[in-house]
Amino acid sequence: MQKNRNVGIIGVGQSVYSSHREEVNQPEMIQEAVAEALENAGITLDDVDCIVHGNMELFEMVHQPDLWHTLGSGAFGKECLRVTTGGTTGATLVCAADHLVASGLHDIVLAIGFEKLQEGHTTGGITNMADPLWGRQLQTGALTGMTAAQMIDEFGEERAKKVAMKYRILMDKHAMKNEKAHRRLGLEFDQAEDLAVNSPALVGELRMIHMCSQSDGACVMIFACEEKAKALCDQPAWIKDHVTAHREEMFCIFGDAPVLSTHRFAAKKLFERCGISDPRKEIDLFEMYDPSSWWGSDWLREFLLLEGDEHLKMIENDEIAMDGAFPVNPSGGVIASNPIGATAMVRVAEAALQVMGRAGSHQVPKTVNQALASGFGGTMWTVLTLLTREVPW
Repeated sequence: MQKNRNVGIIGVGQSVYSSHREEVNQPEMIQEAVAEALENAGITLDDVDCIVHGNMELFEMVHQPDLWHTLGSGAFGKECLRVTTGGTTGATLVCAADHLVASGLHDIVLAIGFEKLQEGHTTGGITNMADPLWGRQLQTGALTGMTAAQMIDEFGEERAKKVAMKYRILMDKHAMKNEKAHRRLGLEFDQAEDLAVNSPALVGELRMIHMCSQSDGACVMIFACEEKAKALCDQPAWIKDHVTAHREEMFCIFGDAPVLSTHRFAAKKLFERCGISDPRKEIDLFEMYDPSSWWGSDWLREFLLLEGDEHLKMIENDEIAMDGAFPVNPSGGVIASNPIGATAMVRVAEAALQVMGRAGSHQVPKTVNQALASGFGGTMWTVLTLLTREVPW
């Protein structure tokens, strides 16, 4: 998958994530992230050739918001592309920006992912996007207890519940180090049993404490061709590869036929063509799109191509902790902050900051030479992005 030109991430900006950003409107919130990204990259808007913009329009119910947001994005007079692919929007924005620079069409591209969920109705948007008859199995969106039930069936109730709760508490401990994270609860491991019993139930064994929230916020990334990336940035985060896999899950949810998850399919394809035979040893860090601690726990097995209970042992043995052998979501992950149109971009942005050594208080205590980031959404869409410290080609 060698490209025409190498592409480096040279700047990242994020607003503060919160349940309600009532003190700013959408362009003002976006401007916070744009200004920080430009400063982080050491450039001005005059240096930017193109702006890529994305969110879930159904949620705020504002058509073509990029036109209004010109006030905050700086897109006036520049080429602009609007992208929406559901929950994967942020990751797709990264793919689009990468292709725009790698193709030679533009030298510097600024990508914006955002959501201001307090101004819309997320559930209304999700439940009206599919056919009410044929799509009725998909109407719950991310809110499902199926993974919890499957994990309990496979590994037993006690062990499965303990793993899911430990994953949740570890993510909160990471979020506590990230000053921009939305949910920073200060959870401790001795609270696990109490939380498992007293947190409000949502569906089956999926409880409020396990689940991601809705957040307001914006994320901005700046992409540059190799020549300009090297000139502008001491240590860019280079995009080595990305893979997108998706399917309409309604066609295979009935019966007992074996199902290959899009996570495992995408990971296998990415690792094979990038020469990765042991992802746990060759990848230094993983920013995973984890809508709940049940899914985060279960999906480790899929993304890392593990078998049996290896993924559970990783959590039980603190391997995924910030100072562990394989850190997962030093930012706190989706469970901590979930501005849906930006969420998948935040995964790539946070992985890039780790490679660049600019993650601040939640920087992992080792050199990150190779980082993986995932996006998830829609009917089992997966986007995987691999970043490197060294120039790929």
